[in-house]
Amino acid sequence: MTSTNQHAFPLLERIKLPAYLRQLPLEQLPEVCRELRQDIIDELSGNPGHFASSLGVVELTVALHYVYDTPYDRIVWDVGHQAYGHKILTGRREAFRTNRHLGGLKPFPSPEESEYDAFTAGHASNSISAALGMALAAKAKHEKKRHVIAVIGDGAMSGGLAFEGLNNAANTPNDVLIILNDNNMSIDHSVGGMKSLLHKLQTNPTYNRIRYKASRQLLSWGWMSEERKRSILRFNNSLKSLINRQQNMFEGMDVRYFGPTDGHNVIDLVKTLRTIKEMSGPKLLHIHTVKGKGFEPAEKGGALWHAPGKFDPQTGELIRKDESGLPPKFQDVFGNTLLELARANERIVGVTPAMPTGCSMNIMMEAMPDRAYDVGIAEGHAVTFSAGMAKDGLLPFCNIYSSFAQRAYDNLIHDVCISRLNVVMCLDRAGLVGEDGPTHHGAFDLAYLRPIPNLTIASPMDEHELRHLMYTAQLKDKGPFVIRYPRGRGSFADWQCPMQEVPIGRGRKLKDGKDIALLSIGPIGVAAQEAIRQVEAEHPERSIAHYDMRFLKPLDERLLTEVGARFRRIVTLEDGVRNGGFGSAVLEWLSDHGMTAQVTRLGLPDQFVEHGPVADLHRLCGIDVEGIKNALTR
Repeated sequence: MTSTNQHAFPLLERIKLPAYLRQLPLEQLPEVCRELRQDIIDELSGNPGHFASSLGVVELTVALHYVYDTPYDRIVWDVGHQAYGHKILTGRREAFRTNRHLGGLKPFPSPEESEYDAFTAGHASNSISAALGMALAAKAKHEKKRHVIAVIGDGAMSGGLAFEGLNNAANTPNDVLIILNDNNMSIDHSVGGMKSLLHKLQTNPTYNRIRYKASRQLLSWGWMSEERKRSILRFNNSLKSLINRQQNMFEGMDVRYFGPTDGHNVIDLVKTLRTIKEMSGPKLLHIHTVKGKGFEPAEKGGALWHAPGKFDPQTGELIRKDESGLPPKFQDVFGNTLLELARANERIVGVTPAMPTGCSMNIMMEAMPDRAYDVGIAEGHAVTFSAGMAKDGLLPFCNIYSSFAQRAYDNLIHDVCISRLNVVMCLDRAGLVGEDGPTHHGAFDLAYLRPIPNLTIASPMDEHELRHLMYTAQLKDKGPFVIRYPRGRGSFADWQCPMQEVPIGRGRKLKDGKDIALLSIGPIGVAAQEAIRQVEAEHPERSIAHYDMRFLKPLDERLLTEVGARFRRIVTLEDGVRNGGFGSAVLEWLSDHGMTAQVTRLGLPDQFVEHGPVADLHRLCGIDVEGIKNALTR
């Protein structure tokens, strides 16, 4: 392992794969959990990643691989933030030092990386649907009994897709087990001794043996049809609700419910999983866990320890670089500017699907809690909710990470753009985001938004431009307005410039030239400026013009007319996919207007870009300074 790992792990070192884990006696599992938790702490202290979530499911991870015959049995992790322990137990412990590094282990579960990773993870709420599909596929292929388990957190359970999958699972013959990892939202409160008694009764082997025999006898007598079986299950759930004096939604959907139970008692979890393993029908095991369990600063630190960066594993002190004097992050400029605008415009409200700190809308939430809304992991709802407010006169700034906005595409078209409602969509993390990889890269927004009517699409080159565009978007009757910007820092430490209106569809000529025109959109234009400077310094005979187009839609036809008339060589540059994006829009416009030129389009290739530092990924895609220089000199 890494040099920072000073602890001994005698059991963990023997577990090369889950089959080795299953050879251990049950009473050794708490020690396995202790070693696994410490290993995660040691590794992530020097190689940052998603920390608290993985610590919270250590016992569950060990129990699942102990009870089930993975990889034949499938464990589908929702989102995947919590899967580091899973990776370590499934043959990737030595490689874990490369986690999130360029060319190293992927940041989330991926079937491309390991057969133990049953399904691609990265976006929330898909586990139940995927697990149900796998279970029914095994049944259709008449495979040997395959157990399929979906592990979903209470946050991901708020997503609409989770409820769609749950509804389908409740009405389709299957044996899927859903494990609800509840570490925040209390879906079903414990009521003391009676709840504990009911849990023991539900998982008691004698009880379930009698229950099974009774059902088989009723079936043999011809008294047990599928409808009667469902009626009996509903009656059984109603009886439990009467005794327990409360109803939970899962039993109301005819999904057999177990819990809540302690998610940090690995021996009890193993016993529970063994008991319910062979039960037929959809089941849900509700466990309570603590995010960051076993590392006190993380247990108390909330969102800070979701992905804390480097830290001291002994004291929990975060290791921060001196960032004084550096330009701010784009998201912080957004958060502060939104509050500034909201103070001047009482119609403005803020909306975010579960990322207030990540997108910096927490700044407005703290100052104006009655005018900013966190709607949970529900991007489609966030957009339609914003549309409803806009319909009756408010002006929502709806901030969604670019890759997550893909999940709200229909909502944007149907609920916002058709009616031309005044909703400002701020797409954070647009372009390549770095170590979170292909599930999180904001690669497609320019291409998938461009065909939608009634939509203005803009991307600022720097923080000043972001403020100007936000100011412009909140002026009267601008209609649906998208502003996309990247993860990371901008260009100016003095970002608090006076705001001014930007004419819709107007770009800027940043530099004149005679030989080549470079057209860029967004902050990647900063790299273009440096590339032009270097090329002209190395080749004094070359003269390159640079246009910051600002708007993808509407395009600045005035600038394009000038470029098409003056230049035979044009280079377009975008931090998004080449297919269908900004460069394609320029080509289409030139063709439609009878203009011919040699156009080189720089952008992301027609493939999913891997994870790694943003600078390295820009280099791989040819949109760093060197890549731009090569395009300008060939």
